[in-house]
Amino acid sequence: MAMRTSPESPVPVGRVSRLIGEWIDRLGEVWVEGQITQLSRRPGAGVVFLTLRDPAQDISLTVTCFRAVFDRVADAVTEGARVVVLGKPEWYAPRGQLSLRATEIRAVGVGELLARLERLKRELAAEGLFAPERKRRLPFLPGRIGLVTGRASAAERDVLENARARWPAVRFAVRNVAVQGVHAVPQVVEAVRELDADPSVEVIVVARGGGSVEDLLPFSDEALVRAVAACTTPVVSAIGHEPDSPLLDLVADLRASTPTDAAKRVVPEVNEELARVEQLRERARWCARALVDREERGLRTTLDRPVMAEPHRLVEAHEERLVMAVERGRRTLGHLLDRAEAELTHTAARVVALSPAATLRRGYAVLRRPDGSVLRSAAGAVVGEELRARLADGELGITVGAVPVGDGATAGGASDGGTADAPWSAAESGVGGGS
Repeated sequence: MAMRTSPESPVPVGRVSRLIGEWIDRLGEVWVEGQITQLSRRPGAGVVFLTLRDPAQDISLTVTCFRAVFDRVADAVTEGARVVVLGKPEWYAPRGQLSLRATEIRAVGVGELLARLERLKRELAAEGLFAPERKRRLPFLPGRIGLVTGRASAAERDVLENARARWPAVRFAVRNVAVQGVHAVPQVVEAVRELDADPSVEVIVVARGGGSVEDLLPFSDEALVRAVAACTTPVVSAIGHEPDSPLLDLVADLRASTPTDAAKRVVPEVNEELARVEQLRERARWCARALVDREERGLRTTLDRPVMAEPHRLVEAHEERLVMAVERGRRTLGHLLDRAEAELTHTAARVVALSPAATLRRGYAVLRRPDGSVLRSAAGAVVGEELRARLADGELGITVGAVPVGDGATAGGASDGGTADAPWSAAESGVGGGS
């Protein structure tokens, strides 16, 4: 149950320590796995002291056991070995220190380690950390290469010397770390994350020489695998030799068989690139020459054509077609004008034929009264009425001497200022004859 405390009624440190001890005493025995970092076996002492450390985290636990318990595995257990311990947690109240009283110690064999790695491999593969689509291509010529390796190690020398021999101007950001033991995983993880955060580093190489399965275990640690998977910078794994295959090889963007192979994969060879550049230049020159030669042949073929040898022929042909077109246009326009002229003459003749003036020229006259009205019927005339007779070449003044009295009746004619003696007849459009 939770303790009831307040600023006015605090709990002493000693009581808190005793309460923690009472709670831990209620715990049963547990199996604990770790790596032995310190081993103390004093001659004549009946108790052996061990320090177990978690390879993936910076935490350790003190283990005590009777000498008889340790002597059963003394030949297989040394500092750096991985063990599984069965023990009961104990709390030392005066110092506030947790320890483990071991009743059995087992060394972790290679077979068991490989089985655990295989289980971890399947779990990480199921999460997609080893998927090929996650792999990123390395830059052709990285401006700066991050190198994580042991201090003054053969792996560091192989990478640096081979890379500089291939490309003398290559630059490195080297991070020296522990590559085996309990400090390897946290140091390698920290170095990888530091280089990944550096924008000038374009590729990271994690290199280590060969070793036993136990020596290469840090590079199969889950924490390191996940740290490499989270990197945004391409990572090259160069761990051990060709047969060695830690889990880091599977999650890295590129696996190199050896540190020397990593240098060859990351940095191009300057002489090979110069030769490739020269080949490309020669190919470009050949392509340019071929293009010029083809264009020259095409130009010569064009110049050899008759139209280029005698260009005036093309103009003359067009000139002939133009003259023919102009002549055809003139003939067509002449025909149209002749037809229009004939139609106009015919229409003018019809207009003249239908004109009242033509009727007057045939001997007809138009009689009008002084008010300008036309006399259209003889019955409408009045004896003695003054009329105006319109002829083809002028007008005459006449006086009506008689009016018709019936069919076949006769009347006296009229003359200018008098009465006409000759008979006359009236028509709708004028009077026939005249004095």
